[in-house]
Amino acid sequence: MKQPILKTARLELREMNLSDMPSLSAILQDENVMYAYQGAFSEEETTAWMQKQLRRYEEFGFGLWGVFRRGSDEMIGQCGITMQAYRTTQVPEIGYLFARKYWHRGYATEAAIGCREYGFGTLRFDALYSIIRDTNLASQRVALRNGMTPIDSIVKHYRGIKMPHIVFRTEK
Repeated sequence: MKQPILKTARLELREMNLSDMPSLSAILQDENVMYAYQGAFSEEETTAWMQKQLRRYEEFGFGLWGVFRRGSDEMIGQCGITMQAYRTTQVPEIGYLFARKYWHRGYATEAAIGCREYGFGTLRFDALYSIIRDTNLASQRVALRNGMTPIDSIVKHYRGIKMPHIVFRTEK
């Protein structure tokens, strides 16, 4: 198993690898978890998602990391920093996605705060963003608890659907 990128009180975040595919599939192929993406991913979409994360690790040195409870090998979600399109530029975004059985336990907030500290302290970003679908109220609450404020709204086109998103931001 790879060394953790960062640790919080209850969690460890590390780069995912192909051995994490069963856990990743369980998350991305759950209709309830993926409602903000307009439905569960197929096997092909899940594989492409993993490959994208592996490329991000190579290209940027960061991406969405697997989230594990300390002392456990079970991946309970993903959280990390990715470069995302916003208006005419690319911005570092904190993103998170957790298995449904781990919702409402504070894990997303704890992991997101850890990523904020890592983004400012280690990666030296001056600002961090979370771009969240307007219907995803739970993720919006995590962004607010992570010290972010809404600054803008945009529309993303995904799976042939126009999806309004709220742009949250925090500064160093």
